[in-house]
Amino acid sequence: MALMCPDCGNRKSFQVKTLQMHLLQVEETGLFDAETYGDPAVLEVLCDECETAVDLESLDADQQPKVLRSLGIS
Repeated sequence: MALMCPDCGNRKSFQVKTLQMHLLQVEETGLFDAETYGDPAVLEVLCDECETAVDLESLDADQQPKVLRSLGIS
């Protein structure tokens, strides 16, 4: 995969910050995750070595869908 940190050249480990909506159901017996809405939205991707932001938009048209699928985003 063509994901690479623009500062340190790391190609192995990245932090992906996502946001996903959940519906919680409160019942007498406890709290339950009743539903999860859609795919998670990627807020930011950071190099795990130096925490520099990695721009997914800079990936070529063939690589970008592969990276997003690997993150669980269709």
